[in-house]
Amino acid sequence: LVLAFAFFLCLIMSTSGSYVYFQFVQQWPPTTCGVRWKPCSKPRPLQIFTIHGLWPSNYSNPTMPSYCTGSQFNDRKVYPQLRSKLKRSWPNVESGNDTKFWEGEWNKHGTCSEQTLSQMQYFERSHAMWYSHNITNILKSASIVPHPTQTWKYSDIVSAIKTDTQRTPLLRCKRDPAQPNSQFLH
Repeated sequence: LVLAFAFFLCLIMSTSGSYVYFQFVQQWPPTTCGVRWKPCSKPRPLQIFTIHGLWPSNYSNPTMPSYCTGSQFNDRKVYPQLRSKLKRSWPNVESGNDTKFWEGEWNKHGTCSEQTLSQMQYFERSHAMWYSHNITNILKSASIVPHPTQTWKYSDIVSAIKTDTQRTPLLRCKRDPAQPNSQFLH
């Protein structure tokens, strides 16, 4: 069983808008590719946790705000220096088209955070959070590394992340369609 999960780091934001915090979501690319019915575009997915998104959210409403009125994605606002950083921290492992992934995340989630973060700030903040909360290194320091047969307790994974980030992560489980009796943390 390969360790794989999306990491949700909740950052509380004080705002007068339609959300109260952000979920910072990270994913393990081999699982993102492994639980799909079709293979990912990259022959060997990255072996590091990558950004899936920064999502404005609410405690009381299970449906997070999405597709809000706001500026649509403008590729020119992702400057070359930031673009090269995002290609590592926020790649599209499914189709390989990073810009389309960023566009989709901004148009769905970023537009709802525009009262707090401009498009440039949204992507800069996401990359900075990925860099400062390096889940790959956090888990490695706790001797939790991907392995074909080794498994870990859910509580050990949560504990390692919580100790480093001072936040309790939310981990999601998904079944591997190729192996119905196994689960991936996603």
